[in-house]
Amino acid sequence: MLRLARGVWALLPERAALGSGAAMGAFVGSVLRVRRADVDRHLGWAFPDRPAAWRRRVARGSYAHLGREAVVLFRRGGWSPERVLERTTRVGFEAFADAARGETGVVVLTGHLGNWEIGGAVIAASGIPLDVVGKGMSNRRFERQLFGMREALGMRVIEMGDAPRESLRSLGRGRVLALLPDQSAHRGGIPVPFFGHPASTPRGPALFAARSGAPVWIAFATRDPGPGQRYTATFEPLPFEPTGRPDEDAATLMGAYARRLEEAVRASPEQYFWQHRRWKRAGGEEPPSGG
Repeated sequence: MLRLARGVWALLPERAALGSGAAMGAFVGSVLRVRRADVDRHLGWAFPDRPAAWRRRVARGSYAHLGREAVVLFRRGGWSPERVLERTTRVGFEAFADAARGETGVVVLTGHLGNWEIGGAVIAASGIPLDVVGKGMSNRRFERQLFGMREALGMRVIEMGDAPRESLRSLGRGRVLALLPDQSAHRGGIPVPFFGHPASTPRGPALFAARSGAPVWIAFATRDPGPGQRYTATFEPLPFEPTGRPDEDAATLMGAYARRLEEAVRASPEQYFWQHRRWKRAGGEEPPSGG
């Protein structure tokens, strides 16, 4: 079914393909209501002061966005590096590229906002060696397709289980290491405020940066308004001075990351992955409803 859908999306005109993806996402969210209760709760916790009607619009928009970007993901499999760059406006990229030419590598933190696959593709398409830490999936066929599409554009995938060792090796080779630390850390996470609620956050990015001496940058690729496949990828440094105290360093860096991610989500709330149970703690509890 996935191969069939991918073939149909590749044959359709761009606007029709994206429209079908948005309609598919809306159907999943509004009719099948897959994780819709989670999305509604999360938006209530994140935006308790916004009207309920506004939160419902954002919820519907988030499903349409996911469906549309799923189509982009599979259509992008045939893009050349030149086409990736043609479809993307890069902000702050020259300074980032200068940092990536150093010997220590660069730690790039992003999040499940906009189209994170496009963000990685922009770096790789620019000729910068990039390793991406990716979580395995229960559907191994889909995982092979997804990882294969990343590798086709020049991204090397590091399995989550290999990340503690391979991430430091990657930085030691002067490569860029991309991480998405905005999912609930099951083990060894630290509580970091996100939209006013503590969220279990991995400490790995801070440890990798401190041990390697690599600078830390934050990057997001958000979809531009309009019917086409165009994005704006922003890159900015995230100041970090390790103290040699791992717990303190992790709290400092990941706190700064969470604050910057929150700012970006507030600017494009319908492009965030609200379907994930971000505030799920190690004990399986989530914060009480804030609205």
